[in-house]
Amino acid sequence: MNELEEARRIISEADAAMAGLFEKRMRAVEQVAAYKKERGLPVLDPAREEAVIRSGCARVEDPVLREYYVRFLRDVMATSRAYQNRLISGIRAAYSGVPGAFAEEAVRKHFPDGIPVPCGDFASAYEAVVSGDCDAAVLPLENSFAGEVGAVYDLLFSGSLYINGILDLAVTQNLLALPGADIGGIRTVVSHPQALSQCAPYIREHGFETREYGNTAQAAKFVSELGDPSVAAIGTEEAARLYGLTVAARKINESGQNTTRFAILTRTENDGPGRADDSFFLVFSVKNQAGSLAEAVNIIGRHGYNMRSLHSRPLKTLMWNYYFYVEGEGDIRSENGRAMMAELGGVCDRLKLLGTYPAKGA
Repeated sequence: MNELEEARRIISEADAAMAGLFEKRMRAVEQVAAYKKERGLPVLDPAREEAVIRSGCARVEDPVLREYYVRFLRDVMATSRAYQNRLISGIRAAYSGVPGAFAEEAVRKHFPDGIPVPCGDFASAYEAVVSGDCDAAVLPLENSFAGEVGAVYDLLFSGSLYINGILDLAVTQNLLALPGADIGGIRTVVSHPQALSQCAPYIREHGFETREYGNTAQAAKFVSELGDPSVAAIGTEEAARLYGLTVAARKINESGQNTTRFAILTRTENDGPGRADDSFFLVFSVKNQAGSLAEAVNIIGRHGYNMRSLHSRPLKTLMWNYYFYVEGEGDIRSENGRAMMAELGGVCDRLKLLGTYPAKGA
């Protein structure tokens, strides 16, 4: 064993010991959070943190290392505060849009005790979790009527978060207008492109012009602030309530089975014991060789996994090249699943298990 290998061995031993001590520390943090929650105390206690820093400095003799130990302690305490906030206030769940958006409804349904955190777009909601500002993100994957949300799949392919749950949310679109506005006087409707698509027959029937907006709740807010009775929004009843609009017409979407699937994204992978009826998401790109995609699909089939869907998205870095995402069924954490992933690695340029989630009702 050379000097580098010996140093890495020592680091690995230290990391293993620190992991156990980290869990021990965070269990104590849980007790601190319970105490503060019961008494209504603030999470941040500056005097206590400075005392921890002072006592910590005394443990490290090397003056150079002492600087880095102080930084290390501050990072640990910041992590402890984040965990206390989660325990006291609930999970902070990011979504794209403003209050009243369907995504906020999805957050409240999946995290009834959580804190919905509105973000300007999908990327901002995703990054809020990556950075640690939020504990989870709830982002739409597809709509049963209007199809996939490609921008979210692009984030999943290039980013570091994992899917640890799927939520199906029934969508009911409504025509939202200024109080006193008459449907006959409406000329333009504003909403997210998918909402406009879902309500296309109703829009055509009334001869409305359309204008795209970031999401349905933002559209409602825009109409409220614009104050023009000839402009209406398409969105939720909650958005109408929040932004002082009236529901001029209910359930205007074409399909009565209109449902949006949302992914629950977190920084860590769900690595619990798998079940035969689990579902999983894979993303991959294949080598530029004849038959590579067919071979990847065949590998999945040979190992007995049912593919519910297979879709492609263009790679942003290479023109006319694509990546693929698969939603499949089965326990991918089994020995069979590990063997399948190993085989796929031989024909894929890039391969990532986005995550697993239990079957409905499991």
